[in-house]
Amino acid sequence: MKYNSLGRTGMEVSVISYGGIVSAGVYDHTRYPELGQDASDRFVGYAVEHGVNYFDVAPTYGNAQEQLGNSLKPYRSRIHLACKTGKRDRAGAEPELLESLRLLHTDHFDIYQLHGISSIGEVEAAFGAGGVMELMRDVREKGIADHIGFTAHNEDAALRMIELYDFDTVLFPFNWFMHMAHGMGARLIEAAKKRNMGVLCMKAFIERRWENDEERAASPFPKSWCKPIDTSDAAFGEAAMRYALSLGVNTLIPPGNFESFRFAVEHIDACLKTPFSETDRALLEEKLETVRGKEFF
Repeated sequence: MKYNSLGRTGMEVSVISYGGIVSAGVYDHTRYPELGQDASDRFVGYAVEHGVNYFDVAPTYGNAQEQLGNSLKPYRSRIHLACKTGKRDRAGAEPELLESLRLLHTDHFDIYQLHGISSIGEVEAAFGAGGVMELMRDVREKGIADHIGFTAHNEDAALRMIELYDFDTVLFPFNWFMHMAHGMGARLIEAAKKRNMGVLCMKAFIERRWENDEERAASPFPKSWCKPIDTSDAAFGEAAMRYALSLGVNTLIPPGNFESFRFAVEHIDACLKTPFSETDRALLEEKLETVRGKEFF
């Protein structure tokens, strides 16, 4: 496993990170058997054995905090742990933070993040009187988190966030489809790099949005918010990963199913061995024509 410096944080993180949804049970689709603690333990053991040292989770990921927290007990001192809050007010975020620390069996996070910023209105709420940013500042000052960051799905909102505060990290969907078709993320990664922020990438391995809930429920990957690239199409998967890496991201967080995570771990060496090529670009342009006009999220 290769490791990259995560911006100015001083952290060296594995190029592939572990998304906490992988440890969650299939909590939305009763058609599938529950993935319990034993499965989470196996998945986390596999990750650590293969050099993955960055784990990211959120309270909204079903029972992921509980199961991941239990699985990480033997490894906590060896890994970086990031958590999130989806609350926009301090009053709501404070008890959520305490519960996250309890479930994850830790007294601190390496990174604590505002989760899922998707509009300018949410930015204003977070930074307003009684907003969650009051807690985020305290979390950093009191050492409850070494660093603070945010995750976003809206580039304008993300850019406004970093105008208002000197965040350490940003997690954003630097996805081949949306970047090639719409330039999504180009302004953000330039601004983040100028500030020496750590740049974490979600959805690099996503093909498109699910057409509907029925398609998602019938798939082998019901925990993934969007449709992952089929792991049998190695050339497509590697090209998508190389594309994201070519943008300058520090680490990739695969979709929330173990199959996609394992593909990323097993193929990262091949992705790093050669840079993004014209062959990769031609393949992605061909794939782009099959999803052009479809929604991404």
